[in-house]
Amino acid sequence: MVGRSGRTVRDLRRGNRTAVLQRLYFDGPMSRFELAPATGLSGGSISNVVAELVEDGLVEEAGTVESDGGRPRTLLRVAPSGGHMIGVDVGETRVRVELFDLTLTELARTERPLEHHGYDVEVVVGHIRDGIAEVLSGTDITPEQLLGVGIGVPGIVAPTLEQGAVVHGQTMGWDAVPLESLLRSTCELPDSVPYFIDNGARTLGQAELWFGAGRGSRNAVVVLFGSGIGACLVTEGVEYGRALEWGHVTVRVRGRRCRCGALGCLEAYAGAGALVDRWREAGGRPPEGTDEETALAALLTAAHPDGSTEADPVALAVLEETAEYVGAGLSDLVNLFQPERILIGGWAGLQLGPRFLPAVRRYADAYALRHPAARVSIDLGELGPDAVTVGAASLPLADFFAGGGRRGARGREREAAQG
Repeated sequence: MVGRSGRTVRDLRRGNRTAVLQRLYFDGPMSRFELAPATGLSGGSISNVVAELVEDGLVEEAGTVESDGGRPRTLLRVAPSGGHMIGVDVGETRVRVELFDLTLTELARTERPLEHHGYDVEVVVGHIRDGIAEVLSGTDITPEQLLGVGIGVPGIVAPTLEQGAVVHGQTMGWDAVPLESLLRSTCELPDSVPYFIDNGARTLGQAELWFGAGRGSRNAVVVLFGSGIGACLVTEGVEYGRALEWGHVTVRVRGRRCRCGALGCLEAYAGAGALVDRWREAGGRPPEGTDEETALAALLTAAHPDGSTEADPVALAVLEETAEYVGAGLSDLVNLFQPERILIGGWAGLQLGPRFLPAVRRYADAYALRHPAARVSIDLGELGPDAVTVGAASLPLADFFAGGGRRGARGREREAAQG
């Protein structure tokens, strides 16, 4: 049956289930009595929806709470075992794969290095395939129980009808790589398990918006610093946020050559590898034969020693100059989007942050327009280096919510039978 709004009974049922699941997920445990005003549903609708969700194994009791003069009220929460997701972070130095339960509690993880192979497509696909098999191997979770596999990658992700998600990663040498179809032909997962592939900065933004420092924001920008640099604009009404190739804004005309091939990009000055290169070119001595994380840590130690030695003036100067470039880049985001918050994440951003942030704030304020600059806060993200993986896993979770907790062919068949 179709109502005047064009919504069917099935649509209404799905929307009611979504409202209850999301409220319990983000604000639970809650009682049935609390759920009614929180969701705008009637008491009868709440009872019916909760009964369905309990029967489906998605909601469970979580103790009781005293009521005003009546019987204690039963609290409800989302059942952790109600579903499982895999999150994958294709980073600059490694591929990280994590298995989560429905409440995004980590159950297993594995990492595989990329340094010696770069972004060779076959190597990356193999790491994802082997990582998925490994995190599932030590559990009794079957592939059919997965809500999906979320993957955060550098570059621009475009959906296609023929090949699924295709990745355009200019800085990593990926030109229209059909990542989804490659994974489907390689991974031993049933066709019913969906893949959700998106830009890594966007998955970072999703994680911080739902679980970290971005909660409650109507308009925020989350930036990711690693070897590369990206950003995600989170605004009301835009699901998951919008990925921004912020690392490739020009901060210096006829400047350093970026990995993308252009001159003067922010990434060519503030990306982790570029930062270490600039330190070396200025006369610094990064440790030889080490990865970027170790080299960046050495730069920070040289600029801010523990007191037993004097600070390296070259390292200090490089960091100060980098803070100005980053501050100027952030001022562009402030002027263009006027966000309430800017959150800095990524392994390099978190490593630099505590010592770097005051100078970055100072320069961002100096370069931005006064009105929007006075209304934005610039802080570190709260979720640490796993934020991209958590955000990637939240992509199938968001799809699960949108479907009212229905998943796979069984859920669609049941919904069709009831509709």
